[in-house]
Amino acid sequence: MNAADTGFIIICAALVLLMTPGLAFFYGGLGRRKNVVNNIMTSFFCVGVGIAMWCIVGFSLSFGADHGGVIGGFEYLFMNGVETAEDTFAPTIPLLAFALFQMMFAVITPALIAGSIVGRMRFKALFLFVVLWSLVVYYPVAHMVWGGGFLAQIGSIDFAGGNVVHISSGVSALVLCQLLGRRESYESMNYRVHNVPLVAIGAALLLFGWFGFNAGSALAANELAVHAFAATAIAAAAAELSWMLLDVLTCGKPTLVGASTGIVIGLVSITPGCGYVPLWAAFIIGFSASIVCFFAVSVIKKRFGYDDALDAFGCHGIGGIWGGILTGVFASQGVNSAIRWNGLAFGDWRLFVAQLVAIAITIAIAIVGTVVCARLVGLVCPLRVSERDERVGLDISQHGERAYPAFNGLDD
Repeated sequence: MNAADTGFIIICAALVLLMTPGLAFFYGGLGRRKNVVNNIMTSFFCVGVGIAMWCIVGFSLSFGADHGGVIGGFEYLFMNGVETAEDTFAPTIPLLAFALFQMMFAVITPALIAGSIVGRMRFKALFLFVVLWSLVVYYPVAHMVWGGGFLAQIGSIDFAGGNVVHISSGVSALVLCQLLGRRESYESMNYRVHNVPLVAIGAALLLFGWFGFNAGSALAANELAVHAFAATAIAAAAAELSWMLLDVLTCGKPTLVGASTGIVIGLVSITPGCGYVPLWAAFIIGFSASIVCFFAVSVIKKRFGYDDALDAFGCHGIGGIWGGILTGVFASQGVNSAIRWNGLAFGDWRLFVAQLVAIAITIAIAIVGTVVCARLVGLVCPLRVSERDERVGLDISQHGERAYPAFNGLDD
């Protein structure tokens, strides 16, 4: 065991946990004021549910003994034996430290989904959906990618959660918002950001915590962690500048919401490859990701008419897919000798193909799993709030609280 590595991972776990409140503020500011409490709550409750489920069964299913390349076993139920077991995933830290670090990923991932369905899903239904989705989608994908399952066996790579976190949640967000249907008066109402400073605060917390997210995935305080840290910063910066440029080209002025969104997209896109790609590639990944995601939220969403309210799919789903693809292009054994093949840019096509296969399988699992979970929840309670509750706002109808006693903001 290495005390420095252990301390580093514990700190990184705390940073990743901070990202969930950061996401809550980011989503809260982006939505309407009558739903801000609900938007924040859809992230905050995942702290309780995610930690409890992870300790009861999640870690065991994700990192227990492999069964068919799809799911783990039950040997670590209620974290039984974790404190004394040998850590085969990161030998310089206790298995419990590894479990706690991974726990924070299981907390934030389902919270990302809520960005697509704000203003119209019953909180009770969302609560049940998150429980089922974690069991049906997150734990199997985590095992297949990081727990020695099928996607790892075919040679695909995902350093910190492109497939496991962003593609799974982003695609599920798209499916769930389609199942719920559009918000009332979606085509005629101007849905404006109600609290720009809150968006910036949320983005700042996400940026801060993301360094633990990515650098910590090296699972040691070493050169690879430093590289992942640097790649994360570079991609976030490039994506922010790219989105600001797009704002100027399309609207004539840079916006704080756009800069904040660009930072998050850069972080999403570099997540799968931050420990595999050269630093110069991080510039390309971040800069191009904002362009791709900007097109997705401004053109594709309008073209197909789906109501992804806060662009969870447009940012996390599309950004994660783009980052995973470019990881297959730019990954280098010179950066990380643990990978089986170099990327397409270095003359080998096998990793690129493995990345495409892994992305396709993750998308399929997310689609099928989300439909199944939503249908099961629908047997217990309606997914969508009533028309009256939607008009009143979910803060009052679902929580009996108001965010502001008085308000002078952008929305009505």
